Amino acid sequence: MIEKESHVLVVFPHPDDEAFGVSGTIASHIKSGTGVTYACLTLGQMGRNLGNPPFATRESLPEIRKKELKAAANAMGLTDLRMMGLRDKTVEFEDDEKMVNMMQSLIEETNPSLVITFYPDYCVHPDHEATARAVVRAVHRMDETTRPKLHCVAFANNTGEELGEPDVVNDVTEVMDIKLNAMRAHISQTAWMLEDLEKRLGENDPEAIQWVTQERFFNYRFDQGYE
Repeated sequence: MIEKESHVLVVFPHPDDEAFGVSGTIASHIKSGTGVTYACLTLGQMGRNLGNPPFATRESLPEIRKKELKAAANAMGLTDLRMMGLRDKTVEFEDDEKMVNMMQSLIEETNPSLVITFYPDYCVHPDHEATARAVVRAVHRMDETTRPKLHCVAFANNTGEELGEPDVVNDVTEVMDIKLNAMRAHISQTAWMLEDLEKRLGENDPEAIQWVTQERFFNYRFDQGYE
């Protein structure tokens, strides 16, 4: 049973970040009547997949990914989608305070009881790391008595060894089809992965089934992290 929230703020840097890790959780909150805001920092302009033969150019890819992001939001029932206008693969070079201020403004406006993002140092991509640091710093600067919960996605190879088992495991079996549809919406980047995933689901592969029915999060540990 996913805990009831007053509002959820999700912050990731790229279109499709939400689909892989948290689309089931987003859909579950929406189905329970909880408002969800998703702030996507870039349009994934530098996504590596342009097709073979190419279906897009560097110039046309942003518009394709923007349409896919909107389609994924529709699949999840998400109505509050924010496209924050940063450029893919440059988030790490943005001014730290500018990034923190952006996150503080989002938090002040949406007043979430739960914020979802990546876990700093355990999310591999430089844009992921920069996003996570900014969110953590914005939440950390809040008074402890009014801070929202901060659930973080972590998938670096050393996650289990250093963070242990996830603190929160959401069962999203009831919205598994919505999760798959959110991933399908980002087809320009997910086609190769979805083909393999759906084949494995058809074979009742336990790992594949777990991947689409459970979403895992770590509570951010403010006593050992960024200030």
